Formats: sequence, C-alpha cells, structure tokens
Amino acid sequence: MYQRAGTIVENYGHLSDPYYPLMTVDTYRHKMNNQNANTLTRNDYFKKALQLCKTGKLYDLKNKLQEETFRGSIDRFSLIAYELRNKKKVLDIGPGDGLFLSLLHELGHECYAIDWTDIHVNNNPGVFLDKKIEFKKCVVEIDPIPYPDNFFDGLTCCQVLEHFTHSHLHAVKEMCRVLKPGGIVEIDVPNAVDFRNRSRILRGKHITWDYEREYLYKKPVIYKNMCFYDRHNREFTIKELKILLNAGGFRDLRVSFLKSSRYRTGFNKAKSVGSMIRDLIPSFRKSIIGFGIK
Repeated sequence: MYQRAGTIVENYGHLSDPYYPLMTVDTYRHKMNNQNANTLTRNDYFKKALQLCKTGKLYDLKNKLQEETFRGSIDRFSLIAYELRNKKKVLDIGPGDGLFLSLLHELGHECYAIDWTDIHVNNNPGVFLDKKIEFKKCVVEIDPIPYPDNFFDGLTCCQVLEHFTHSHLHAVKEMCRVLKPGGIVEIDVPNAVDFRNRSRILRGKHITWDYEREYLYKKPVIYKNMCFYDRHNREFTIKELKILLNAGGFRDLRVSFLKSSRYRTGFNKAKSVGSMIRDLIPSFRKSIIGFGIK
C-alpha cells in the first residue's frame, strides 16, 4: 500500500539528513536504532521523521490529506517522540489518522490506540493494520481505559480534551492508572488566549465554532444515556492544564506554549513569517503542551 523507495536514499536537500546523504534506508535506520536514546536530540528525531516520510514509511505518499497533516505536525510529533525516547509501550488516545503512531512504530515503539470510533482505522489500514497497532473502541470521557493498571510506559493525547462535553478529570485519572510508575503522559490542547482568539474577541467574534451549526442546532451523540457533542467545547489556559494534570495524579509537570511550526521548503518558507512573528510572544501561540510523570 505504501510507496517504497529503492535501496538508495537520494539527497533530498531540505528533506535529507545533511550528515548522511546517499545513505541506504536500512543503514540510516540501523544507525538511529543503535544510538543510545539518551544521546539523540529533538533535531535527530525531526530528521528521522523527514527521512521516514520521504521513503514512504509513514503514510501513502499519494495521500495529500496525510501530507498536510504531516507538514503541520512534524515539529510537535518530533518533540513528543523525543520525550518518549525511553518509553517502549505507548498508548495514543484519539489517534486520528494514526500518523503519529506510524512514526512511533517506525522508531521502535510498541503502539496502542483507543478512540470512540473506528472510522480512522478503517480509512487508514496502512497504519493501523499493516503496522499491527492494537486498537480498541473506548469513550474515554466516561469509560475506563480497557487496559490494566501500570500497563504503559507512555501515553499521548493530542488535541482531544477540547472536544469533551463533560469533565476531563475521569479521563486523566484513567491515564494515570494505566501508566507504570515513572511513566510519562503528554497532553496538548488549543490555547484559549492565542493571537487568533484575542483578535476575534476584539472584532466582536466568538472564539469557538459556528454558533448556529455547532451549538444551537447541533444534535448530540447519545451514549449510555448521556449526550456528547463533537465540537470544541472548551479550550485551555496553561494554568488550567496544570490544574488538570495535578488533579489527575501527575507530578513533575512541564506545561508550555507550543510553537505552531509548519514544515515548508523553498519559497513556501515565506508563508511562515506570520507564524514566526506571532510565536515570538509565547502566549500568542496556538497550542499548549503538557508533560507529567506518574
């Protein structure tokens, strides 16, 4: 299903590892996998993700939607992969099209996923089925995570909690339960006070989605006699994400504003100037990312 490259990796310019041009794919992987994880930098993971992308290891290169996701998320994915570098068994909650799990799999992690629907699994068999990523349906907002205590080394939850209709606390406590002692959790969410939201408020607009379509007339999903609305129901501040992680049982918290870097090459880099200027003020950034230890 994937478009595979030949045995030689060409020098991709911006997409290559400048230190290893014209290197075989297997040799590159061998070098990465045999380095002590503690010696690898975040930039090493960024280069590795680019290499895997160009050789067709992460997704079908003909899939333009996943290409857009990759370009918009590679910086965040590389950061999270770096933080999980010593964590073998990882659960991703709300994996979407599975692109991040695809990266973790290629980096040698044992990957699991849960979501309230299996539509993404059916639409992306090259990720979930070909890579044998275990998937289970779970409405984590109210259901227990279907794994035993102390099962995972790492857990990620990317751009999910803002969709919750009810309290986030049950889900975060469940995350803590299934992590091993010393395990790491990663949660990233939209920043409620980013530049876009401040600008909209100043212009008399609301920060959330279309009022009539998504709030006034939206029909709920009914599950276990409870109503759920698939939309942005609450965005977060840094203080709120810290409160949530602490209430969920995590320690050694690190919560910060996340740069919204999009990977562009050539003349397209000029399109990133606006984002770069906005990101100079951390609180203007689009997202917040938090890490905690059980």
